[in-house]
Amino acid sequence: MGIGLLRPDFLQVDALLNTLRTAAYVAIVAYGMVFLLAMTEIDLSVGGIYAVSIVAAAQLMSSVNPYIAALLAIGLAAAMGLMNGVLAQLFRIPVIIVTLGTLSLYRGLVTIISDGMPIADIPVESSFFVRFGGDLLGVPVVVWVVFLTGCVMTVVFNRTRFGAAVRAVGSNREAARFSGIPVGRVRLWALGLVGGLAGLSGVLSLAYFQGADPTVGVGFELQVIAAAIIGGTAVSGGSGTVPGALLGALIVAVINTGLVFFAVSTNWTNFVTGAVILVAVGTDALVRNRRARRAFA
Repeated sequence: MGIGLLRPDFLQVDALLNTLRTAAYVAIVAYGMVFLLAMTEIDLSVGGIYAVSIVAAAQLMSSVNPYIAALLAIGLAAAMGLMNGVLAQLFRIPVIIVTLGTLSLYRGLVTIISDGMPIADIPVESSFFVRFGGDLLGVPVVVWVVFLTGCVMTVVFNRTRFGAAVRAVGSNREAARFSGIPVGRVRLWALGLVGGLAGLSGVLSLAYFQGADPTVGVGFELQVIAAAIIGGTAVSGGSGTVPGALLGALIVAVINTGLVFFAVSTNWTNFVTGAVILVAVGTDALVRNRRARRAFA
């Protein structure tokens, strides 16, 4: 609202819908990041997976049906997430270390697939681009998808055995293992989930932008992590909120859009996003410490 007071154009319908669309691509992946943060894990490679899904789908669409290409790209993204889990389990190291390496690996894969050039010959006349890149009832289709996905992920996180296992692992990993929860398997499926969601976000982005560039998705992982943390999922684990991830994505999108409306250089985007993450993490730590002191008072 403050941005709208100073820049009335920000409150125009088209501008608001564009902000909502931008937030939707981040929110879809942030839903999966909630599961990982609730387990005290974090995936730094989601930006690379997102980019691979876009470039792979665009490349496949030149030879196969766009719908099939999109499904294959989502499957590939899920497999990349699963590979992160397999490597973490194999080397017995935290996911953040594994994904620090696979982030570069996946970014390199984007360059290999695209040969470092924007992909041409995308069949943009296909109904795939009309249906998933357009609007439904005056609202971008991706926004409908993000709300539907959010409802499903909320049920999975709060009402299923898998969600309970994720929260249990984050609360006390050793106690969860002692109680019979397969910690490694739960982490594996959580990473596969976030990978698949990154693929879904990627193909929806391709449907709207109708193009694939090897530089796509740079810094995307920071926005996803920021959305999940700002939305209320603590890095200390044990709890999380899927709807909060959507709220966090909206906040990140509003901040980034506000920078554009105030003609601030895009070079400041990552700086501001990082600052917001630090504020969110710091605030959460202060609140938790205060509650702990009151509990022992």
